[in-house]
Amino acid sequence: MSELRRRLNEEDDPLVRQDLQIMIDAAARNIRAQELSDKHTLASYSGLSGQIFGGIRVLLDDQVAPGRRKAALVRLKRYAGMESGYRPATVIAEERAREGLAKKGLEAPFRGEVEENLEQSGAYLDGIGQLFARYKIDGYQDALSTLRGQFARHNEFLKAEILPRSRTGFRRHPALYGLALERYGVDMKPEELVKMARASFVELQSEMQAVAAKLAKQRGWSFTDYRQVMRELKKEQFTGNAILPHYRDRLRQIEEIVRRENLVTLPTRDARIRVATPAEAAASPAPNMRPPRLIGNRGEMGEFVLPLSVAAKEGALQYDDFTYSAASWSLAAHELRPGHEMQFAKMVERGVSNARAIFAFNSANVEGWGLYAEAIMLPFMPLEGQLVSLDFRLMRAARAFLDPELQMGKITVEEAQRVLEEDVVTSKAMAKQETDRYTFRAPGQATSYFYGYVRLMEIRREVEKKLGPKFDAKRFHDFVLDQGLLPPNVLREAVMREFASGPA
Repeated sequence: MSELRRRLNEEDDPLVRQDLQIMIDAAARNIRAQELSDKHTLASYSGLSGQIFGGIRVLLDDQVAPGRRKAALVRLKRYAGMESGYRPATVIAEERAREGLAKKGLEAPFRGEVEENLEQSGAYLDGIGQLFARYKIDGYQDALSTLRGQFARHNEFLKAEILPRSRTGFRRHPALYGLALERYGVDMKPEELVKMARASFVELQSEMQAVAAKLAKQRGWSFTDYRQVMRELKKEQFTGNAILPHYRDRLRQIEEIVRRENLVTLPTRDARIRVATPAEAAASPAPNMRPPRLIGNRGEMGEFVLPLSVAAKEGALQYDDFTYSAASWSLAAHELRPGHEMQFAKMVERGVSNARAIFAFNSANVEGWGLYAEAIMLPFMPLEGQLVSLDFRLMRAARAFLDPELQMGKITVEEAQRVLEEDVVTSKAMAKQETDRYTFRAPGQATSYFYGYVRLMEIRREVEKKLGPKFDAKRFHDFVLDQGLLPPNVLREAVMREFASGPA
């Protein structure tokens, strides 16, 4: 880090100075994160099967060159310790876990997390086999069979040695939670974030009620409460082979609006959309955009992956949150265009420094842009699309107070799920994956949507005030996307220095 600081002191170019500062800040955060983790947490490796599935999936993909896919078999054998110089990943994980167990005062893993990883282990291993079969790579069977046997023993180790030491409470150490918020790009104290998000939640409910009344009148419904209207819209489900064609049609409609309204510069190629496999749904139980490689990219593109169920102790819970017509407006805008897919496509196609793509990466930028993309499309949606778009924004506001309040002990999981199911009108599946996310999957991350959106809207309002009638939304959006993944405060500096530097 001293070398980066030396270069920063000698550099005159403002963009290079910005990149250097990004790298210095990222290094400092990583050092603090490691120090806090070593001081407070026990590494249990209970999610090892998911990690191994992820390691195989990045090589077995339609966008990976066939010649490179063969490396997945080499990697599988190494995970199983079947190549010279390699030991089974499960053995290494157990050794490191026992080292942690021998230390006093460390935060053990949350019991619910360990139990869920145990339940999902088989789905991940099955997913590995399905990937090898799909891409017709022979010779994987022995290695996978060996790995299954190793995980059978590893899971017994988790039950015997980790579960008894696991903590029943999910709350993270305040220092670890605070650092998580910072790493996700949320530079606000949890108490302030909660206050702002709760106020927004009430305002959004009022907006939804007004739209719901108009929609009910349009549809001839006797009820007008936004919750009832949302539940009625959710009855318009499409399933099976109708899902992907619907989303592709919706994306085409959105792109026509973007061009007509001159909102942002669109890519010329088609976007990629597909339904998640069971293993992918276990790894990422919410709709997500798998980004392309940002270093060494050879034409790979991001793709929108849509899970249709989430595993639970009582069996698979089915989503009804993404497969009805009104929802596809916002979801396509957020995950595809003008949201994430286009955001990452811009970085790949136009080029951006590694500092802005890798070291600056933060959820407040990425998810804030996704929610902002929904917002700029909302005025052009039909009433049902507008209502669901506001409901999705309501969920992002809910995340920004439920996540920190759960971690501060001010609300229970049951109450959080009640808010999600009753006031945000989510399915039980969605409510479960949301609270899992707040409690142990990624505490703090869910707050970044609301926070990033609020900060981006503040930047836009500031620029509009400065430029007045000279403000051009398309130029503003293209400029923001060209900056890469800058955290909100750095993005504001870039916008005000370079975009809004002209006379007011």
